[in-house]
Amino acid sequence: MRSHKEQRQQPTSYEGSRQRAAVKPQGYAGAPSSSSAQVAPSSREDHNDLLEKMLEGNNLRLAYKRVVQNGGAPGVDRVTVAELQAYLKTNWETVKTELQTGTYRPAPVKRVEIPKPGGGVRQLGIPTVMDRFLQQALLQILTPIFDGYFSWYSYGFRPGKRAHDAVFQAQSYIKSGLRWVVVLDLEKFFDRVNHDILMARVARKVSDKHVLKLIRAYLNAGVMVNGMEQETAEGTPQGGPLSPLLANILLDDLDKELTQRGLRFVRYADDCNIFVASKRAGDRVMASVIRFVEGKLKLKVNREKSAVDRPWNRKFLGFSFLPRKQATIRLAPKTISSFKEKVRALTKRTKSISMEQRIERLNCFLMGWLGYFRIASAKTHCGNLDQWIRRRLRMCLWKQWKRVRTRIRELRALGVPEWVALKMANSRRGAWEMSRNTNNALDTSYWEAEGLKSLLTRYLELC
Repeated sequence: MRSHKEQRQQPTSYEGSRQRAAVKPQGYAGAPSSSSAQVAPSSREDHNDLLEKMLEGNNLRLAYKRVVQNGGAPGVDRVTVAELQAYLKTNWETVKTELQTGTYRPAPVKRVEIPKPGGGVRQLGIPTVMDRFLQQALLQILTPIFDGYFSWYSYGFRPGKRAHDAVFQAQSYIKSGLRWVVVLDLEKFFDRVNHDILMARVARKVSDKHVLKLIRAYLNAGVMVNGMEQETAEGTPQGGPLSPLLANILLDDLDKELTQRGLRFVRYADDCNIFVASKRAGDRVMASVIRFVEGKLKLKVNREKSAVDRPWNRKFLGFSFLPRKQATIRLAPKTISSFKEKVRALTKRTKSISMEQRIERLNCFLMGWLGYFRIASAKTHCGNLDQWIRRRLRMCLWKQWKRVRTRIRELRALGVPEWVALKMANSRRGAWEMSRNTNNALDTSYWEAEGLKSLLTRYLELC
């Protein structure tokens, strides 16, 4: 992670961005490592042999490794990641020939809907494992060609960049005095991408006709909904390895437009925040950017979710800021609400699961969540959430002690006085109310012995 001083020294021009990007470290979970990522060439004519590079042995082995690491559900053919190796042994020569002759046809993606934290659903497309493998191999070849030309202030799904970097950059803008933000929300971005506009931008740097045809085939692969195949005249399915890169290629025109206007912005995939000094400037920027996005890129801006507002009233990648000079990073209110929804699901008292398994799953979620949100000022939140989580577990445990005699036995074992154990065991109060009354018997040390990890302890260690 770069220091705040380094954040302030980032280039402000597009040419500076190219120079920095050409020497910045490469490699992340979904892209090639530094050994395979090269500095982006400047000539389109240099890329006539991309299919051969895509099908090169080392590239394919790396792609296979990435797909296996990422896992995921099977596509419409029901072939799992575990079965990919055997599937390749049987079908690879046929697939390779079809790729070389330009006759390969990707399978339709499986359409699934996942709930959004703020309500509604997000449509996710799951390609077959074979197509994920081919897309990953293609991604590893295309990334070094395009990434060096992307804006420094584009952070989503790029080698050497993280969501934390985007949040720190936004914080530096606010600290510099740009205390208004233009929040640009693109309505159903991945479903509305214009194929012709996108392919024209890909063709700026890619001349290999086989690769261009393959990318177009993935865009037109269609989706499978309730057993029925539907054509896709626009959009790029959100879920395949190639989709984030294609999104950055299309939105790079927006980045260049904002840079040419001298605007300060941070973009993470389709989440774009532009920082200005006044509301009047923000209203002017909002109107002009909407004209550009809808006129030149043929995308739709969601007027209801887009706004000109104070940064501390908005959420960016799960974070927000305090209205102070230092713009301290904090947890957004919706982030805490989403956290509690997940914990409630894991600690649902009617869920038939052992306490050991419940704590194991809970620990996995808690440590992963904190690993991402550790950069926020959240000491008090972590302490409060720890208390709440322990109460949820006490509720589950009381529910498991269904019978009066079981409760008496367990409370005695915990050292509760006899008369207190009898009174509590015969109480007609609900499990949630009793979870408060059993606080002393099932205290912090009890749950530590059971293996529950503390958010506060881990947060202090990371700080």
